[in-house]
Amino acid sequence: MRTLVCLAVVAALFLSVGCTAPNAPVLAGLVIDQKGPVSMAENYDMKSMKTGTSQAQGVILVGFGDASIKRAAENGQITKIHHVDSNSLCVLGIYSSYETIVYGE
Repeated sequence: MRTLVCLAVVAALFLSVGCTAPNAPVLAGLVIDQKGPVSMAENYDMKSMKTGTSQAQGVILVGFGDASIKRAAENGQITKIHHVDSNSLCVLGIYSSYETIVYGE
């Protein structure tokens, strides 16, 4: 009985904190699928924007990838960053991804 209670507590903790994302306005134990802002500069022209993305993923206890702003800017050939957004997804603490989207010139 004691082992069963311990397993239930560990499972509840895993499900409740297994899906946390940087800058996450909402925490959920089962699924997170959200978009949000990271940062923004003043005075920019949206007409001439380039975009670049970078992504990191995780499966259970293994994480891989580079979701840095620097990598996203390099991927979009951006030298002057105007603003940055993010997309995050987490399913049951088993699979997660975090994408950084950089806008600029």
